[in-house]
Amino acid sequence: EPCYDVFMKKEMWFFILINMFLMAMVLYGFFGGNINLIINTLMTLVGVLIMGFAFNTYLLGRKHKVDEDVLHLSREILHELAIPLSTIQANTLLLKRTCHQNEKSLKRLGRIEDASRRLERLYAELIYSINKEIHIVERETFNLARLIEERIEVMHLFKRNEFIVKLEATNVLVDKIGFEKMLDNILNNAMKYSSKGSPIVVTLKDAMLSIQDYGVGMDEWELINIYNRYYQSQNNNQGEGIGLALVRAYCIDEKIDINIKSKKGKGTEVILNLHQISLANEIDMIKRANHIKGKD
Repeated sequence: EPCYDVFMKKEMWFFILINMFLMAMVLYGFFGGNINLIINTLMTLVGVLIMGFAFNTYLLGRKHKVDEDVLHLSREILHELAIPLSTIQANTLLLKRTCHQNEKSLKRLGRIEDASRRLERLYAELIYSINKEIHIVERETFNLARLIEERIEVMHLFKRNEFIVKLEATNVLVDKIGFEKMLDNILNNAMKYSSKGSPIVVTLKDAMLSIQDYGVGMDEWELINIYNRYYQSQNNNQGEGIGLALVRAYCIDEKIDINIKSKKGKGTEVILNLHQISLANEIDMIKRANHIKGKD
């Protein structure tokens, strides 16, 4: 796919230059009073446009075929992954019933269960990513406070930081799986760049979500570059450095304003303005509109 994109960009510039040259020839013929030059140039221009259209149609057809093949292969792989995953989960459940008196075996089975749940989540996210490439993912209404509590419960499994949670019930209309992925990314960053003893404060009030850590923080240069894909903070070179780039891309798609405040050695706060996706905001707008109509 990247090869097609590069080739199509080069082809686009090629046709733009040809068209500019032909338009210059038309203007030259117009000011010089050369009717034959104008007619010949216009005919050449029409021919170039037809050739460009045909060439683009051919390239896009081939690209569509490649995309379809990749999609078909991805679906087959996902189908094959689902079978062993369900087998692991079913057999783990059966083994727990037979090993209920063996504490060591139960702990091992618990770790297998945790791993299979993570695999199941990765499987669901992979399906989500593929579906998003095919068509727009449908948005759904849910209680954001409940979702945040669920994701923090998952973070507790890492047995790292304490979470101080202050959540106000807030219903939103948004791409739920995408929001989960974005939230997990921010929470993971807060834990990764904090010591185990420092708390992480999560606040949701008036459609504003704040995630505050008291870790290493960032200087101005790091804040400027933090959204760049593959950028890695000097404080920690683990990972691929694409997390916040994906977070920002999701926020742009969903019209969520994101603001990151940070000080070196003091910590970082990520603030998400959720007014655009908050159902309370939409209800208030409808009420105000109806109130104005009533006055009229």
